[in-house]
Amino acid sequence: MDTVADQTGQHSEPPVAEAMQGPPAMPPEDRLAMPVQSLTTWSRRERRSWIHPALHHGAWPARFFVFGGMLALTVFGGWEMYKVVDVGGVTALEWALVTLFVLNFSWIALAFTAGIAGFVYLLFHRRRSQPLPKELTARTAVLMPIYNEAPSRVFAAMQAIIESVEATGLGAAFHYFLVSDTTDPDIWIAEERAFLAIRERMGPDIAIWYRHRPRNTNRKAGNIGDWVTRWGGAYDHMLVLDADSLMTGAAIVQLAAAMERDPDAGIIQTLPLIINRNTLFARIQQFAARVYGPVIAEGLSLWMGHDGNYWGHNAIIRTRAFAAHCGLPDLSGKPPFGGHILSHDFVEAALVRRAGYAVYMLNDITGSYEESPPSLIDLSARDRRWCQGNLQHMRVISAKGFHPCTRQHFANGIFSYLASPLWLLQLLVGLTLALQAHFIRPEYFTDEFSLFPAWPLFDAERALALFAGTMGILLAPKLFGMIIILLDGPSRRACGGGIRLFLSVLFEMILSALLAPVMMLIQSGSVFEILLGRDSGWKPQRRDDGSIPLGDIVRRHRSHTILGAFAGVAAYVMSPYLFAWMSPTILGLLLAIPLSWASGQLSIGMWLRRRGFLATPEETNPPEVALRANGLSEELAAEGEDEDDALRVLYEDEAFRSLHETMLPAPAGRERGKFEPERVMAQAKIAEAGTIEEACRWLTAKERFVALHDRSLIAMLSHLHAPAAKAE
Repeated sequence: MDTVADQTGQHSEPPVAEAMQGPPAMPPEDRLAMPVQSLTTWSRRERRSWIHPALHHGAWPARFFVFGGMLALTVFGGWEMYKVVDVGGVTALEWALVTLFVLNFSWIALAFTAGIAGFVYLLFHRRRSQPLPKELTARTAVLMPIYNEAPSRVFAAMQAIIESVEATGLGAAFHYFLVSDTTDPDIWIAEERAFLAIRERMGPDIAIWYRHRPRNTNRKAGNIGDWVTRWGGAYDHMLVLDADSLMTGAAIVQLAAAMERDPDAGIIQTLPLIINRNTLFARIQQFAARVYGPVIAEGLSLWMGHDGNYWGHNAIIRTRAFAAHCGLPDLSGKPPFGGHILSHDFVEAALVRRAGYAVYMLNDITGSYEESPPSLIDLSARDRRWCQGNLQHMRVISAKGFHPCTRQHFANGIFSYLASPLWLLQLLVGLTLALQAHFIRPEYFTDEFSLFPAWPLFDAERALALFAGTMGILLAPKLFGMIIILLDGPSRRACGGGIRLFLSVLFEMILSALLAPVMMLIQSGSVFEILLGRDSGWKPQRRDDGSIPLGDIVRRHRSHTILGAFAGVAAYVMSPYLFAWMSPTILGLLLAIPLSWASGQLSIGMWLRRRGFLATPEETNPPEVALRANGLSEELAAEGEDEDDALRVLYEDEAFRSLHETMLPAPAGRERGKFEPERVMAQAKIAEAGTIEEACRWLTAKERFVALHDRSLIAMLSHLHAPAAKAE
């Protein structure tokens, strides 16, 4: 805001908007107890009984088909692999190869059988839009946790959601909370200004609240837990979003109605679709999620029934059930395997289900959206954190009282990351066998009597058939998804028509195959880092479509390229057939740098978009809530408040400074003789500064953060002199 400085360096203020003199930032507290749960002791007496038991059965036929089919396929595949190597006896290395193959094959066999179940269901059960309820009797809090996100984007999304809910006529049942764990002082102050502005835009009839935590203890789980224990008692349900979430009002209202209809429901999850993505890599993810995702999600939903999982956002939760049963314990030891539980959502679903509440997915509810990382390197950064969280579940999977399906969810998450090092080990064992066959002479006369030499031989014809069958099982869920889209006229046309859809699927398969060995090495590296005790930390995600500097890409992938070149030369020297068999892996590693560079390029993604490739129905016909959010985001970003210096804002705007102080928590007591280094340095620098310019230059980000939480330091800042005006 513009100010007028007087001759002493102090300043007068412009008129203050009436909305800034409105209600406090948060409603009165209504506390809930959230006791820490035990993973080692539990009694069945603690589990509640179903109120409507008939609603929560019926998944056993799907489970029998999915897991029985997976077991049958795995046994068959393992037997075929055994016969491949059982030519003249099986060596120890060949047994290792068979074991690794069975482990990896079981993983893709499960996805295949679940894909068949989802495919068959979608063939005969077309999704239909659900009617909106006429009324809602319960109150729901819509929570958006934020952590160092662009305020213009976050508050634009929240406003679009609110407007969409209000359009249903049932907006009175919802209150909206932006719960911040932001650590960047400039972003934090921009959040507060954006909060005051959205209140002014939406008017006094919409309940919008904002809370910032000075310490982000236990990350997102701690953020949600803090809200539940302090304000959760006033709300029957909470609908948890992510910072990149978007939901239509109809979807939110239908979720609330579903929770009201089912008193046994603890968590009801939606299937978020990816939208707003434009780089090559992000469009690949967006396309794959839209075309293949519904088949996979439907298969998953069928076998898990009401013993499901929770993916942390775009889901509605019964607040008191969550408070009573989801207090997460800290695991003994240090990170990465100890400390607070990183992937908290799986564990929260497990605890809610253990307590006797249903957890399930409603795929018929459309209008749930999210975004995805813009490049391969961005995905690997997020994936590193997910990897640590899922491997940490190895210490949780055996907890007392968990449902068998819950343990399967944990096992799926754990194996999704162990699969990469297992695949890598399988390749290394195969290469070792080929190396042995090429360079080492067979020992025909051993110390032990045998009619045949102990030498690795292979049934080439059977191996080729097994490879083809494995590839078919691996790719089948993608083909199932394409068929479902082809049979749906409006969706097919929105994807560019049958030919473009087929070419897009083919392109996605080829690119995914080339990126697969790179991701295998990245994930294997993450697993080995975690086993060595390295913590992932918690860094904000990049949401934009900006590309990564080429130098960073080269440094990230040069080892992959060198390994690809070495493997290619070694395979060709040993056998042209081995080289041909490994060529997809070798090519993917050799192209790691250009593929990673291309993955983050906006120009390539937009070129494909203009030609109708990798199109999705939500891209061709964008939902109104997305158009509104995107438009608002551009308008708010153009105002420039995201980039303003926090110290200067508080210095120049006395009215906002006063409101900022009202939003601060009560000052915590300090033990005599103990000082916070950042506060001491901040106080010394502010006392030394002659002008606000000097304070802005001298204070570090941590010192700014501490100063903006301290009313006495804020007062010191406000009394600094303004910079001298430049002579014309």
